Amino acid sequence: MILGAHFLLYSIDADADRAFFRDVLGFRYVDVGHGWLIFGMSPAEAAIHPGEDKPSQSDPKGLMGAELYLMCDDLSAVMAELKAKKVECSEVQTAPWGITTTISLPSGGRVGLYQPRHQTALNLSLK
Repeated sequence: MILGAHFLLYSIDADADRAFFRDVLGFRYVDVGHGWLIFGMSPAEAAIHPGEDKPSQSDPKGLMGAELYLMCDDLSAVMAELKAKKVECSEVQTAPWGITTTISLPSGGRVGLYQPRHQTALNLSLK
């Protein structure tokens, strides 16, 4: 039985981005040695999007490309909390399925943040 998901974010400054997830976003974590942190995530969902128009990283294993979007129930409030912590967010974009921004990480990378306007799969029971 599948019991969860583990996703990888590649960073040019992993230590700084780990500290950001730990200290700024407040994610729970385990330290598996040598400062290597693995973060516990809130409930998650996955959607499969067509990818032929997206550039993908060459991967000899044939793994699919991915994007991370953290979900929230009040985008304006979360953005205000992040601003108070001196975290830069991009301009808000509105779509029929939700409102989005991106969060700047210390490495210069970005992760998405969005407030969905659609039914989510977060509370579905696992079978």
